[in-house]
Amino acid sequence: MAPNDWRRVGGDWPDNLGDAAERMRQQFGSFRLRRLLPGLVIFVLLIGLWSSWFTVQPEETGVVQRFGAVVRTVGPGLHFKLPYGIETAILVPTASVLKEEFGFRTAASVPGRRTQYTDSPAFKDESLMLTGDLNVIDVQWIVQYRIEDPVRYLFRVRDSRQTIRDIAEAVMRQIVGNRLGSDVLTVGRVAVSTEVKEEMQKILGDYETGVRLVTVELQDVTPPDLVKPAFNEVNEARQDREKSINQAQEQANREIPKARGEATRTITEAEGYAVERVNRANGEATRFRAILAEYQRAPEVTRRRLYLEALSTILPGAKALYVVDGDQKALVPWLQVESGDKLVAGGKQP
Repeated sequence: MAPNDWRRVGGDWPDNLGDAAERMRQQFGSFRLRRLLPGLVIFVLLIGLWSSWFTVQPEETGVVQRFGAVVRTVGPGLHFKLPYGIETAILVPTASVLKEEFGFRTAASVPGRRTQYTDSPAFKDESLMLTGDLNVIDVQWIVQYRIEDPVRYLFRVRDSRQTIRDIAEAVMRQIVGNRLGSDVLTVGRVAVSTEVKEEMQKILGDYETGVRLVTVELQDVTPPDLVKPAFNEVNEARQDREKSINQAQEQANREIPKARGEATRTITEAEGYAVERVNRANGEATRFRAILAEYQRAPEVTRRRLYLEALSTILPGAKALYVVDGDQKALVPWLQVESGDKLVAGGKQP
């Protein structure tokens, strides 16, 4: 810098470079402050305006704090608040279903494609647990929940997400520890899910977490890898047994109604035959009594009529007819009448 420049900026030529630097700082500092002050004011105003509004999405609820204290909650839409540093807004996804996974993690979820899961040995500490009969099983499950009260969710518990995970793991270990391993692996999965959900909801309500459980679902329940082959064999044997029982039950359901139907049909036929025989016997008895009454009134006429009725019934079915004369003394005391001939009084008429 030339000497003339130093004089113009600071006045007289300085005695040393330190004094020159101090004079330059004072002159240029006040000049820059006057130049930058309007820009700083405008910048602060822009920041204040920019931080005075916020947008809440349809699935969210906004919690507004003023110097750290909650003053209100707002729903979806455009909202305004005091500038940054006075009021702040926290957006909580109250309409979304959140989930926590235990024993596995979702690696990728693309619409239209099968969801990919990560089953890392690092997650075994969450899923391996002891059953009531001292067996170890690998339980992988999902907890889905909604945030009902965003204020409680944010401020009643220090770390709500970790609290939910700790409660879920503790309750699941307790419920599984009170049951047999075979029950959890087979028919008791739904009961375990229901019981865990009820117990978790009770604890979350006592902690005032503002969380409402949607579902607790056992994703996969398997024995440890070392005993999986033996377990699969036992499971196949149980399935074969159930299959045989179902087949036998199916055959019994088919044969028993069939036998009952045949028995009912036989009984019905027997009852009908009995009724027919009784009615026929009653009719014959009535007919016999009527003939007896007529015979008692006119024995000869009734006897002859019965004889002729009997012949009219028997003779049409006879192929050949032999008329025997008891008084004849000849060698052949009978007369043969063929089926096409007619028997007349005194002999045979062609």
